[in-house]
Amino acid sequence: MSSTTELLKGAAELFPDEVVTQAHVRHLDLPAGAGRFALITLDNGLDHTKPTTFGPQSLANLNTAVDQVEKEAAEGAITGVGITGKPFIFAVGADLKGVELLKNHDDALAIGKGGHDVFRRLSGLAVPTFAYYNGAAMGGGVEVGLHCSYRTVSKALPAFSLPEVFLGLVPGWGGCALLPNLIGADRAVSVIIENSLNQNRQLGGKQVFELGIADALFDGADFLEQSLIWTANVLNGTVVVERPEVDRGDAWDQAVARGKAIADSKVHGAAPAAYRALEIIAAAKDGDLGAGFDAEDQALADLIMGGELRSGIYSFNLVQKRAKRPAGAPDKNLARPVTKVGVVGAGLMASQLALLFLRRLEVPVVLTDIDQERVDKGVGYVHAEIEKLLGKGRINQDKANRLKALVSGVLDKAEGFSDADFVIEAVFEEIGVKQQVFAEVEAVAPAHAILATNTSSLSVTEMASKLKHPERVVGFHFFNPVAILPLLEIVRGEQTDDASLATAFGVARKLKKTAVLVKDAPAFVVNRILTRFMGEIQNVIDEGTPVEVAEKAIEPLGLPMSPLVLLELVGPAIGLHVSETLNRAFPDRFTVSENLAAVVKAGKRGFYVYDSGKPELDPEVAALLKQGDVVLSEEQVRDRVLDAVAQEIGLMLDEGVVAEAQDIDLCLITGAGWPFHLGGITPYLDREGVSERVNGKKFLAPGVASVPA
Repeated sequence: MSSTTELLKGAAELFPDEVVTQAHVRHLDLPAGAGRFALITLDNGLDHTKPTTFGPQSLANLNTAVDQVEKEAAEGAITGVGITGKPFIFAVGADLKGVELLKNHDDALAIGKGGHDVFRRLSGLAVPTFAYYNGAAMGGGVEVGLHCSYRTVSKALPAFSLPEVFLGLVPGWGGCALLPNLIGADRAVSVIIENSLNQNRQLGGKQVFELGIADALFDGADFLEQSLIWTANVLNGTVVVERPEVDRGDAWDQAVARGKAIADSKVHGAAPAAYRALEIIAAAKDGDLGAGFDAEDQALADLIMGGELRSGIYSFNLVQKRAKRPAGAPDKNLARPVTKVGVVGAGLMASQLALLFLRRLEVPVVLTDIDQERVDKGVGYVHAEIEKLLGKGRINQDKANRLKALVSGVLDKAEGFSDADFVIEAVFEEIGVKQQVFAEVEAVAPAHAILATNTSSLSVTEMASKLKHPERVVGFHFFNPVAILPLLEIVRGEQTDDASLATAFGVARKLKKTAVLVKDAPAFVVNRILTRFMGEIQNVIDEGTPVEVAEKAIEPLGLPMSPLVLLELVGPAIGLHVSETLNRAFPDRFTVSENLAAVVKAGKRGFYVYDSGKPELDPEVAALLKQGDVVLSEEQVRDRVLDAVAQEIGLMLDEGVVAEAQDIDLCLITGAGWPFHLGGITPYLDREGVSERVNGKKFLAPGVASVPA
């Protein structure tokens, strides 16, 4: 028995529930007399909704297939070997469920070596090898193709990436060593580092070809047939594949430096994966693939045993699985159909909501406001955005005309909402205003219509308290920008009934949003945590810590932006309003900063100016600040902020604001863009010992977002 077989057999015993991928070998005669050809098809026997992955038994099956074609190639029975996938899927890499189970470094090392040992055999056969990227290819799916002599890609391929750094790993089965040697270090850095750290940006088939990863691009309809004709021409010498020479001079070093700058800007040194990947890319400059593969094995094993990867997998599972089955959501069969939507308000937020409902539900959407000019501006915004989609080729002219015809604006709520099934308000954040709006809507909307509020912090129960039918009021809190951030906090008021709630969740699904059920508590989830987080930053500044020290203290978390840049994005006035709301509810923990109030009163949009291209404290803001004489270090600031956040999350869980800590993390990932490597926040607080220091216990059970005991 070979060492590879023994390695994979041992790994397979650790992962008994693997969804096993078969590697079927079939033979065919290539056209133009190019000879007999062996084609390996990767297939787990399930449809395209269950993508093909590589666990240890799957790798063993591919290894067995390679045994067969290696023998045939040595005997001269075949002229080449190809590898492709089932319909719509090539392969999407290592099975992360198996990675979660690994408990020690040696087992993790075996996974890395096992993949390398199998894949690299494809480059050592006595005949040329071809990868046909027919569908989605990620991670190990991309890498198995990189070990082949040639590659083709389908124009219809929707998703191609090396997402490992995004999750807290490195491309560990050849990606870091092979890709820069194929397409150059700079392009490899874009695929491995830049795309991964930009929320796992995917490449399409045309981009894969243009980058030089694939040698030929064919239509999806007859992709395999065209690939085989092209293969025959390559084997016959009719087609000669020429690849540009890779620059191994300063350009390579500059690419690695660019990658480090990207990593620094995204994770600020807080997560090791990007830096480990860059080390391997840097070392691959001399083309020593064997050393590169060994370095990948070590990095893979080290990272598998680290907290960032476990948090990354935890985050991935939250977004891919928990998001699809929201905790506490009522039976979806109770949901009522929504055939027309009303939007109260025609400002920017209301207009964004109208556009989203229009695009996803494709039903009539009507906006109202207090004067015709505002209504016309709101409808005009929606029309302009539809024109942009048309200009980018995202929709055709017929679709654009149809969507424009479905959106309208009126002043009279009775005219607009008398046959609406779902009415959402996005008016000024003041309880009296919202109560009045709902009273007006209730008087004219059908008895079954859902009345939804986009409030970010006010009580849904209080908003509904003066209505005849408060049971149909539900919180429907979107995050800005509406088109980009996936989270939708669905808030159940004290009177909200199951049918209304089920309808709200049904609409959320059609809107393609990540819906989380939230109790009607002040500021709900994201804004409550962020306000406590930002409030503590503001407190230490008010007490005397320099602004730059307070900001820099949070860098080790690797958040998407610093606290005061976030405040600028949210808007200081909104930040102040939410802090006032929470101060009224919890005066012992939430403060209202006099300095922030002064900044808002002065009409400043934030603390910074950008005259030099970088954020610098606005001199006018600096003149407004009144600070004490208590100066904390970065570490002291960080401890204080994290302690405050851990305390607040503990209290929220005690209050039942959400079902579990997992929902807190899902909210922060999808609503505030907090990084996968933190796992949202609770795995990080557990890992750093903050949870136990503040609450006397961890938020998550051992093995959840951590290495199993």
